[in-house]
Amino acid sequence: MNKLGLVIIGRNESDRLHQCFLSALNTVRDIVYVDSGSTDNSVNLARSLGVNLLELDLTIPFTAARARNEGFAYLLKINPDLEFVQFVDGDCQIAPSWLKSAMLIFDLRPEVAVVCGRRREKFPKKSIYNQLCDIEWDTPLGETKACGGDAMMRVRAFKEVGGFDSGLIAGEEPELCVRLRQQQWKILRIQEEMTLHDAQMLRFSQWWNRTMRAGHAYAEGAWLHGKSPEKHWVKESKSIWFWGVALPFSSISTIWLTQGWSLILLIGYPVLIYRIYSNKKHNLASGEALLYALFCAIGKFAQATGQIKFYLIKLQKKQSTLIEYKTLATNIKSN
Repeated sequence: MNKLGLVIIGRNESDRLHQCFLSALNTVRDIVYVDSGSTDNSVNLARSLGVNLLELDLTIPFTAARARNEGFAYLLKINPDLEFVQFVDGDCQIAPSWLKSAMLIFDLRPEVAVVCGRRREKFPKKSIYNQLCDIEWDTPLGETKACGGDAMMRVRAFKEVGGFDSGLIAGEEPELCVRLRQQQWKILRIQEEMTLHDAQMLRFSQWWNRTMRAGHAYAEGAWLHGKSPEKHWVKESKSIWFWGVALPFSSISTIWLTQGWSLILLIGYPVLIYRIYSNKKHNLASGEALLYALFCAIGKFAQATGQIKFYLIKLQKKQSTLIEYKTLATNIKSN
């Protein structure tokens, strides 16, 4: 596969990184691993397997977007004739048939810039938070608006829009896809198995931080592209502010005026949960659909915290810093 290069990003992924390397070494010739200050054996592992290694300059604030951009630039130095690049996080394994299947799509569909497939959670039953991730990864098939951190991209299209926005701490893939679609490129989600992901989310606090990061991403996406014709993530941000801030504040702050009747507004949350459940129950078991709906509703509060965090940083004219949810195996992934 001389036309294909692979960029793997990570930090302190250890055994998972080893599995990631093994899933690609026999298939892809040009691989670069971008390390962001690992303190485990990740760097030595890459060297021992003969993988091209790029260690990021830690004096510069690092993000997944920056890591992917620098890995991409490194790949082109190795092989300037690359036509496609697969991006993958170091806590993922690439499915055996994925790379060939995705490249075939590019050959058949010259208007497509990005191809993504089914990312699955490796241990969905290990925790309800892993299970929620697995549900989240199962996105609709066909032409879509965005991809996640694991995706194959056409080099020409990626270069045309200048790659990822290195300053984004999250949501860099959908933001890139906005710019690609503005240039008339297509994003395609196919049924093919793509990657196995190991979220390692075992605690509520990890889920909360990850969801808060998503809220931050929604706010920044709307800030950057909310005035475009498609109003990128404006609707999602309005929903977060309504459910996460406006409704509870209105209900609780007017208790003394309404003699408690304002609390009836909180019935909106069971309605929200039922509405989400009804939409999901056709594709999931009832228990999974209810779990997903419940955490979507709770997530509005975490996402609102992320949105508030974004705007406070903007007011202070500071640079956003990473919102991480992993502890022992923390990396810079954005999914």
